[in-house]
Amino acid sequence: MKELVIISGKGGTGKTSVTAAFAALAGEAVIVDCDVDAADLHLLLQPRTLRREEFRSGHEAVIRRRDCTGCGVCFEICRFEAIRRDGDVYCVEPAACEGCGVCVRACPAQAIDFPERISGEWYVSETRCGPMVHARLNPGGENSGKLVARVREEARRIGGERGLDRVIVDGPPGIGCPVIASLTGATQVLVVTEPTLSGLHDLERVLGLARHFRIPAAICVNKWDINPAQALAIECRAAELGARLAGRIRYDRSITDAQVAGCSVVELPGAQAGEEIRKLWNVVC
Repeated sequence: MKELVIISGKGGTGKTSVTAAFAALAGEAVIVDCDVDAADLHLLLQPRTLRREEFRSGHEAVIRRRDCTGCGVCFEICRFEAIRRDGDVYCVEPAACEGCGVCVRACPAQAIDFPERISGEWYVSETRCGPMVHARLNPGGENSGKLVARVREEARRIGGERGLDRVIVDGPPGIGCPVIASLTGATQVLVVTEPTLSGLHDLERVLGLARHFRIPAAICVNKWDINPAQALAIECRAAELGARLAGRIRYDRSITDAQVAGCSVVELPGAQAGEEIRKLWNVVC
């Protein structure tokens, strides 16, 4: 099973628009949104949810009011100021609790439970382009890398079950834990960048990550025509770093029109950017 992961060194380069277009061009593939901290691929593919599952990660302290003696030990030792007084007893602010468990061990009345924390949800859906697995991490939820791994695992299972030989992944930006969880074990990486100095800097970092995991990388410069000289400099630097030059996409308002319409740009007739993404697809896939 081939797995193409589309990532970017920074946010806002257009990787989700490229992913949605690739999903439309693939015919039938498993589509995955691994940008669980700020998922938005569903806005273009309009999935119909078939299954919804809770994602649990980490723990949180919960004080049982009926058993709390109001001694205040937990309040005194909590470094994160997550415990407050509530009448004659104490309670925990879930958003402030870091799940360290110190209060659980220190409570003389053993009145504090330590259940797993519900950190988000993941979904199996159906789209006009094929099955889709995506997720949503709760605000402040932890372990997005673990959620990414769970989403990818389910995508591979669905691909094998349906006899599909391709997975297209919309990865998160940057080089952190979610990106590492998106990349490991992938067949190929496509990095979408933009012709700016920050785009060049972040491209170097993400290509270094792909090189570390020995995953073949290709690059695409989006909106190249707003700064042709910088686009050329980025392509030269990427070639020095061993990345394949896959193509360019011009600045085109049709991409915004497609977003407003809730579809990919290749589904809009006559869009110049759509034609360039078709060429990009033929080179990459």
